[in-house]
Amino acid sequence: MSELNLKEITKKLLSLVSDGEGDYKGAYNIRENGSCAARMSSEHIKIVSKTDKDGIEIHVDANTAGETVSIPACITKSDVDDLVYNDFFIGENADITVVAGCGVHSDGEGDSRHNGIHRFFLAKGARVKYLEKHVGTGDGSGKSFIDPVTEIYLDEDSYLEIDTAQIGGVDRSTRYTKAEVGKNARLIIRERLLTEKDQSADSDYLIEMNGENSALNLISRSVARDNSRQSYRSIVIGNASCTGHTECDAIISENGIVDAAPELRAHNGDAALIHEAAIGKIAGEQILKLRTLGLTESEAEQTIIDGFLS
Repeated sequence: MSELNLKEITKKLLSLVSDGEGDYKGAYNIRENGSCAARMSSEHIKIVSKTDKDGIEIHVDANTAGETVSIPACITKSDVDDLVYNDFFIGENADITVVAGCGVHSDGEGDSRHNGIHRFFLAKGARVKYLEKHVGTGDGSGKSFIDPVTEIYLDEDSYLEIDTAQIGGVDRSTRYTKAEVGKNARLIIRERLLTEKDQSADSDYLIEMNGENSALNLISRSVARDNSRQSYRSIVIGNASCTGHTECDAIISENGIVDAAPELRAHNGDAALIHEAAIGKIAGEQILKLRTLGLTESEAEQTIIDGFLS
């Protein structure tokens, strides 16, 4: 991933979240190989550097609406170990979108890794949609590692929707998410993972439903191919009258391995918690049906996987 490619990615990113006339509505911070490559604040969204550690603070004013915060991070060479701390402070009744993601490129013998520690503090009535993609590239002998940590604190009537995807090329990923959900708050998480070759991915969730009428919907879909390995663990704790649903669906192919351990803890008589888990191979009749339409067996399998992860 060259410097030119980084600029192209940045330009495309900004065009995707513009108003169609080339005016970006919001703020952005672009990180390259452990340092800031570009930054812009807006009238209602301020991005400032941390003073005690490497990272940024994003402050969103109350009632801000229709704006986007973009925080891509790129590792463009081998032998880079990047650790960053990003905090989001979302004001009352704000309604914004956050576009994040990490690309790790390995072109030599050294390993490359990006560890992003993100904390979200949503004030009363705030709404955030968080979009995140992780990908590894490069043909070097070094490995690509991405280990995101997300901490979430939802105040009364707030809403956070997370759509996170690891779309290939990451040799090892350890993903940890912790959340505290307040009164009438809603948390929605959709996770999509693909591992191949000898890659591994571990997902660990700890969600505490602390507020009356709080709600959670946690959905994980994953595919483990070749000799890759995945583990999924979720702990949902109902400390108040709440509703919580977790769902883990996985497809294994070749010698893939998936371990799933959803766990529910009801510490209140009015906590309604449900979990579902399913692991299996692609059904033979699904492949056969697609082959009758002219697809090869490998094309049919890929079509099913693409649809499952979409």
